[in-house]
Amino acid sequence: MNSKAVVLVSGGLDSATTLAIARSQGHACYALSFDYSQRHIYELSAAKKIAAQLGVEQYKVIKLDLAGITGSALTDPCVAVPDKPSDGIPVTYVPARNTVFLSLALGWAEVLNAHHIFIGVNAVDYSGYPDCRPKFIKAFEKTANLATKLGVEKNAFKIETPLIHLSKADIIRKGIALGVDYSLTVSCYNPDAQGQACGVCDSCRIRVDGFSDVGIDDPAISTL
Repeated sequence: MNSKAVVLVSGGLDSATTLAIARSQGHACYALSFDYSQRHIYELSAAKKIAAQLGVEQYKVIKLDLAGITGSALTDPCVAVPDKPSDGIPVTYVPARNTVFLSLALGWAEVLNAHHIFIGVNAVDYSGYPDCRPKFIKAFEKTANLATKLGVEKNAFKIETPLIHLSKADIIRKGIALGVDYSLTVSCYNPDAQGQACGVCDSCRIRVDGFSDVGIDDPAISTL
């Protein structure tokens, strides 16, 4: 079995846990983050610290300009991050983000001869994003093996989604068992100038509820 893996690391709780799971399965991990003109850069600093804490083979940041197509509260400062739950797909959805990210991860994986690409998408405690669904992951994996040399010759690529059916509490429990330092992670969509979490965006609410369900305090609250 090929033991190299490209792991998408955003700096948040889910991606940190995903990286820890990939390592626990014996993969040599190559961590990939994106500076995509997102609303804040605290998550990139967090991603670098997480990659160091969990011991990756290489950490890479690719710069993109998804703000150039706007359409999301995470890339357009004129669109407010909601402070209450909303119906349907929220404005924090970034158009085609996971499709773009996975495509670039696929390119790097092919160069590395890494057959596994890990992404921390979740279809249980998530905000309704269409690119977090199992149907999307299955379709992208098929595309990956149709669109690449390694895919055509060896049907090589597997898109790994170890969190996709877990609750946030179960994700946290698994990460704690694997030694993830959640004080390093940043999940908030709209932190203040000092990086303090807003506590009211979708991501904050889901995270706080997860730690509450586990019965422990969120260790990042006092360190952001």
